[in-house]
Amino acid sequence: VQLQAFGGGLVQPGGFLRLSCLVSRSIFRSSDLGWFRQAPGKQREFIARITRGGDTNYADSVKGRFTISKDAVENTMYLQMNSLIPEDTAVYLCNVPLDYAGTYVRLLWGQGTLVTVSS
Repeated sequence: VQLQAFGGGLVQPGGFLRLSCLVSRSIFRSSDLGWFRQAPGKQREFIARITRGGDTNYADSVKGRFTISKDAVENTMYLQMNSLIPEDTAVYLCNVPLDYAGTYVRLLWGQGTLVTVSS
């Protein structure tokens, strides 16, 4: 498996959660990485990207609430999600974005991890 997301679950509005994406070593070292999500009945959307050099950019919908990071020792990318709202409910996925806005990705999509924000 080249990228595998995990860490989802049920969280109350206003709560927080951290997702992880385990990345194969070769991809981790050679690629930008990104988080995406797909809510029920909606199209998949880009959330955040981190470049090989550590620069980051975010979708407006999560800016200021979510933080993307990575750990080169663990070959893992993270998504810290704070101040969660019900609209954040979605399957969260990771991939290799080929552009700034994550319009195109390099790899086939995995299963992702489900985040449900509900009281």
